[in-house]
Amino acid sequence: MVHVYNCHPFSSQQIVQVEQEPGLVCCGGGALFVVATGGCKVEAYSVEQEGCPLICRFSTMGAVKSISHSKIGDYLVTIEEKNSATYLRAYTNWRYQAEEKARVGVRLLGHLLRGASVRGGVQMEIIEIPLSERPIAVACCSITGDLLVGCENTLVLFTLRRQNQQSLQTQSQQILQSAWPNTQQSSSQSQGQTSSSSQNVSILDFERSVILHLQKIKPKQVALCGGYVAVQAELEVLVLKLDASSEPEIPEDSLDTNKADHLEDHSDFLVLQRHQELLGDRAKDCDVPVSIEKTGLEDRGQYTLSYVLFRRFTPDFFQGCSVEETQLHSLQLHPLFTSNQSAALEEPACVFCFFSLPTIGYLYSLKGGVELLSAYQYPEKVLEAVLTDHLLHVITKSALQCFTVRCAAVAARTEDPYIDTTMKACPPCSLEVCALRMQLFIGLRSVCVHGRHVILLSTADAETPEETERTTQRRGLSRKWTISSPRETSTAGHGWNLYVVDTVSPLALYQEMVEYSQRYTETNPQAQSLRHLLSEAHLLLRASLLQASEQQRSIQGEPAASPQADTDKPAEEQTAAQTDVQELEEALRRNCAQLGDSFSRGGQRDCHLALPYYRMSGLSVTEVMARNRPLPSSPHTYGPGFLFYLKHYLLEETEQILSQEAADEVIDIFSQSEPSQLVSVCASPPMINVSPAQTLRILQHLEDTAGVSVTLTITMATMMLLLGDLPQYTQLMERHAEMVLVYGFIEEPRLLLHGGGGGQHMNIHPTALTRQLAKTQPGLLVAAMVALHENSKVQLEQADHVFKELGCENCLQVDFWEAMLMASSQEAVIQELLFRVVSVYIDRLTNTNSDTHPGPPHTPSRRRPLKSADDLINSCSHYGALYPWLTVLSPAHTTSSQHQEALHKLQSLLCGPSLSMGSVVPLLERLSEETLWGFSLHLLCATRRGQYDSSIEKLLDRCPQAIIAYANHQLQDKNMVLWWQKLLPELCNRTRDAADNSILLAALRETLVVVAMETSPAEFLELIPDDGTASYFLPHLLACSQRHLVA
Repeated sequence: MVHVYNCHPFSSQQIVQVEQEPGLVCCGGGALFVVATGGCKVEAYSVEQEGCPLICRFSTMGAVKSISHSKIGDYLVTIEEKNSATYLRAYTNWRYQAEEKARVGVRLLGHLLRGASVRGGVQMEIIEIPLSERPIAVACCSITGDLLVGCENTLVLFTLRRQNQQSLQTQSQQILQSAWPNTQQSSSQSQGQTSSSSQNVSILDFERSVILHLQKIKPKQVALCGGYVAVQAELEVLVLKLDASSEPEIPEDSLDTNKADHLEDHSDFLVLQRHQELLGDRAKDCDVPVSIEKTGLEDRGQYTLSYVLFRRFTPDFFQGCSVEETQLHSLQLHPLFTSNQSAALEEPACVFCFFSLPTIGYLYSLKGGVELLSAYQYPEKVLEAVLTDHLLHVITKSALQCFTVRCAAVAARTEDPYIDTTMKACPPCSLEVCALRMQLFIGLRSVCVHGRHVILLSTADAETPEETERTTQRRGLSRKWTISSPRETSTAGHGWNLYVVDTVSPLALYQEMVEYSQRYTETNPQAQSLRHLLSEAHLLLRASLLQASEQQRSIQGEPAASPQADTDKPAEEQTAAQTDVQELEEALRRNCAQLGDSFSRGGQRDCHLALPYYRMSGLSVTEVMARNRPLPSSPHTYGPGFLFYLKHYLLEETEQILSQEAADEVIDIFSQSEPSQLVSVCASPPMINVSPAQTLRILQHLEDTAGVSVTLTITMATMMLLLGDLPQYTQLMERHAEMVLVYGFIEEPRLLLHGGGGGQHMNIHPTALTRQLAKTQPGLLVAAMVALHENSKVQLEQADHVFKELGCENCLQVDFWEAMLMASSQEAVIQELLFRVVSVYIDRLTNTNSDTHPGPPHTPSRRRPLKSADDLINSCSHYGALYPWLTVLSPAHTTSSQHQEALHKLQSLLCGPSLSMGSVVPLLERLSEETLWGFSLHLLCATRRGQYDSSIEKLLDRCPQAIIAYANHQLQDKNMVLWWQKLLPELCNRTRDAADNSILLAALRETLVVVAMETSPAEFLELIPDDGTASYFLPHLLACSQRHLVA
């Protein structure tokens, strides 16, 4: 379906004053090239200036049958006939023919001019390009300037080469000096005279790089763009991709050419090929084999060939169409660059292929997956079509008409990965096309486009030369099925005109589309035509922005024409281009707002698009609310798209705070439209200024109608807190048990926390309810924070930031870490928390008094912890039971309660299975071993690290009364041998020196009892010291012997 809108795409037209009837026209480089009918002269007119003045004219070497211009290199290429022979020629430096008597150089491909021709300065050159077959069609690449020539059975690709003229003059002078030494002085003088005018000019040349051999398809038109090669026959289109590769190409087996004979070989019957459309990898299954022949003089690697697109049409004779009406025409490959591409990048972001039948045109996207974008149904037979970034221009015999295109939609999705998300949007590539108002003419024959200039050639003849050729030179298919007999071409023309029609600026066309859309806005704001028209305007602006970005890059990359050039001109052009871009961006924002309005009031299917379009418009939420506020007399309520936008705005962490008036309006909107979302809305950070009294009345009404829920109760308690009614707040919070409240916080975390996206803990803040819980219900707050972390609602760093903002970094924050150790199962989190709590316990041990006098009772650091050491030992596996010998080293009631609590928790962690001793040793260096509790920690750490020998020695030195308790607990199993290998010798030595030390003697007796139980009599005799008293050791030896005998 094609929509038709009465918008005016054309602003003005002028007639080009040419002397003879034009036969061929083409345009490029700001110029219009006209070839007189049957003539051998080309005239160039400036389309950028008023009146299209003549730039230059020059003669060709034969009658021109085809002419094309290349933007890269600014050269013309022609197919000419002379004396029944066909030639391919390129014309370079044609602008220097403004003086009609200027010299012209003629040379063969690859033979650069030398000698006097070069020394004479810049001149137009005619490059003869020899071919083994008759050329039929030519095409120039708009990106590289390469040349593609279509012949009977081959496609020949010529690569554009540049050579600096100064280096060429140097080569020429060296040749002259070697041949005629006496000419050195004269040649030097000649070089000096011309160096200033030609040293920066490049000489263009072509190199035949590759030949593609075609079978079963005869080219009528060809196209080339960035490695894509397109060839069009009468009813077939084939698109190929040529890539340079360093790997040698393995030729694939060609398809059997005998599978189907050419139609011309059948004289008695006609075979019609079936209709085919093969896209992407499937295109290689077509029955058109293509082989590569590399002919470059330099070895630049091999070429690889891949099939991209194949389309074959079959005439539909049941519709009364003749064969002429099913002929393809207007083949075109169109590149499109995105705004984030650099100027030096030659690979376009998008490449499009267009071709047309007389009644329908097809536009395909080739990069990133081959896809049919649009099919253009023409109201009448179209003679020719030209694709541009903004529009598709088509001509019939009596009219010029424009259709919209979807190139910008493809480019937008290629350029921006956020398209088609909640962040950004763009009309779909499959959006139905529309036709704009047509312009009537008489006898149109051809069309070409340069920028905003559409060039039309019209004659009074009803039949064009191309039609005559198609009629008289029919293949077998046309001989069988042509209904009407060929008409003879009129020998005398009945008048002709050459028009330059200027299109309006994209911004002006956008404004007209907006004015046109007002009709639908007033009658039916939800009409599909309104949305379609706004989408067309959106794509028009996007295409204009892409084109403006490309123009900016070209202005920045343009060198000055000469040192005396006006240096202010590029700056003025750059400023004007920036102004145009700013105007287009502002228009795009307005258009996004209009599209947002359309989708906000639309149905459920597309209502989600209101969100990205409103975001792209730059409107604030209050402005969007004002645009969607229903009129008092209107029966319509808020649309689903607007509610979708508002919910996403409130659910996201945004820094834009609504005023009380706006927040109250939001509450009213949701109370009318979606009451179930009121809790989420009230918990949103932008709603912090909402009126608590009004909101509480609405929430109470919701509770009466929908019933009690924990999140609703917490929200109502928050409103009571904001009103300062603490008794009612307490009553509401006591409705549910603490665990039920925790589940409520998991369901709606924003009741406790505001902000915090992407791990940026500096953006997270506690709510008023969180601050109240920290004062009155710290256990509930800690449990809720643990639950939020375990359910991935908050990160560890974010929770730490919240407790710091609450001023509880030394109490509730540590309680939170301890609770996390009980709940978390993530090893990385556990190790991080263990390190943190050990650091805190050591800080408390070093910063608090070890005496029994408590400090000030109301300081935050003196607040009683939620969990005692015994609670943690009983409920957390990371806290181990205290070793019995620790009670001897640090007995209870010898230090303050806070100091004792921190000491027991640290000792418990050191006794537990999870703490890594290697990470604790550096932290324990802060604690002195002078006190027994400090000594106990160092001894505990050394024991956990397996340093039993040194630990026994230190313990005997500092606290020998604990040695037996230590040995009974630590010296077991594989460490049992230390009783007699380390402990017994140490005690013997120490009692020998201090025989009256009752503690050591008691320890020695206990040690001998253990040794007698674990060793044989012989081993026990070996352990008795030589100078020991026999009567002292004899009872133990006797006990050992008796145990051994019983065993």
